[in-house]
Amino acid sequence: MDSNHKLRVVVVGCGAICRSWLRPSVVRGDVEIVGLVDIAHEKARQVADEFGLREAVLGSDLEKVLKATHPDAVFDCTVPEAHKEVTLTALAHGCHVLGEKPLADTMANARCMVAAAAEAGRIYAVVQNRRYEPNIRALRRFIAENGIGRVTTVHSDFFIGAHFNGFRNHMKHVLLLDMAIHTFDAARFITGQDALTALAHEWNPPVSWYDYDASAVAVFEMTGGIVYTYRGSWCAEGLPTTWESSWRVIGERGTVLWDGGDQFRCEVVAGDTGFIRPVKAVEVPLGGFAGEPTGHAGVIAEFLNCIRNGGIPQTVAADNIKSLAMVHAAVASAERGCKVKVTELLEGS
Repeated sequence: MDSNHKLRVVVVGCGAICRSWLRPSVVRGDVEIVGLVDIAHEKARQVADEFGLREAVLGSDLEKVLKATHPDAVFDCTVPEAHKEVTLTALAHGCHVLGEKPLADTMANARCMVAAAAEAGRIYAVVQNRRYEPNIRALRRFIAENGIGRVTTVHSDFFIGAHFNGFRNHMKHVLLLDMAIHTFDAARFITGQDALTALAHEWNPPVSWYDYDASAVAVFEMTGGIVYTYRGSWCAEGLPTTWESSWRVIGERGTVLWDGGDQFRCEVVAGDTGFIRPVKAVEVPLGGFAGEPTGHAGVIAEFLNCIRNGGIPQTVAADNIKSLAMVHAAVASAERGCKVKVTELLEGS
């Protein structure tokens, strides 16, 4: 593709989340937002005015806007229930697609969308924006470079008293379906491994302001012999974790703690005698990512670069579906009261 060619992009879904996409996009010199689509036309008009997109085609019908604009890519900022229709329509018009998380509302729809992207020969990726934050990338690098030896066990905690006072208050499996995808994907990212089985339990504390289960624990058996545990709640008042969860990663030579923010602690074995072996503190190097885009900007930058120059984004849907399968396997396990094979959800068996 000509490096001087601006990539033409249509944005679908003009709710609040699209602003996190547009802010890093409109300042890029290699992107032109040529269309805005929303079922409520006034929302598209409001976004166009807010971001100065005077030449963008506005509409409520994606097909018509795609035919009018001939874009290279579609940004799907719609609700999960709409992802399949938007993605299949965009792919049918030869567009690459970058979609909001989660990939789909069901595993069946996710499998259909991934297959359609492969058949179309187009990139379909998901905004799993936490992967582009420098501290989680530093942790991944430290582990990959054998900082604590072979990883055996990973634990994450997510505890926040979140008073949304909106649709989440009435949503089934609210924690697992709406938030846990970030933490589960982070576990895959940090370890470089995938989940094989899930065993989960959900409950709603008596004091909960949610209609359905807002707390959960889950145990995943992963490739590489790793066991990963998740504990979380959206109705836990006091001493909150970060939104990125707090982590304990245990390896054959030591342990690293990460608070999900800027705090790391690591100790590795420093001797081979004693009931409890002596340890020494080790620093987790945090440099090496200066100037690289983070969050949504990081996802968008990699996605656009892969369109221009080839390559596969790390959040490509064919891989991200493995994180979504962890979510749905945990939900299925909680509902059935038994261990669930993640592979069954990926294969549709």
